[in-house]
Amino acid sequence: MRACADAKRDRASVTLIAVSKTFGSDAISQVIEAGQHVFGENRVQEAKAKWPGLITSYPGLQLHLIGPLQSNKAKEAVALFDAIHSVDRPSICQALAKEIESQKRRPQLFVQINVGEEPQKAGVAPSEADGFLARCRDTYGLVISGLMCIPPVNEAPAPHFALTAKIAARNGLKNLSMGMSADYATAIAFGATHIRVGSAIFGHRG
Repeated sequence: MRACADAKRDRASVTLIAVSKTFGSDAISQVIEAGQHVFGENRVQEAKAKWPGLITSYPGLQLHLIGPLQSNKAKEAVALFDAIHSVDRPSICQALAKEIESQKRRPQLFVQINVGEEPQKAGVAPSEADGFLARCRDTYGLVISGLMCIPPVNEAPAPHFALTAKIAARNGLKNLSMGMSADYATAIAFGATHIRVGSAIFGHRG
């Protein structure tokens, strides 16, 4: 991956998540057969409809939930996904803690930071991130592995990636889910460990 070379980073330090939302099993199978094994979906219900069969056919896949999670979908999410990138409020923490304990299955968890403090977007405000991360750990017993962010579309992403990395560093978190098709190279330069790429892999959605 050229972006890793440009950033003087080991390619193995960055996980490419192929964002397969809205694409069917046939399109996904082609990408799997080309060597991709980590995929991202935005909605629990859509993933539930197509991924159990794919996982049976192609053992060893990893599935990440990169879209918003509702509390009433926590049970299905914990059962299906290997990572959840959208932990952002106490009700989700409570629901996830209950299901992790019940199912004895521990998906990797990322807290979503609303770096642009956009009212229409999910996520924890940067000023509240430290306190929320402490509550995840101390109140709900969750193991948070990293942070996720989606910068505002009309702003340069670099300052938002830098802010997310700073919050992660001071909280001892090693994983950063940031960067999409248009800005993943910048995200890698700022320390992204997981990039979420859809259109550059699957083509543009209809």
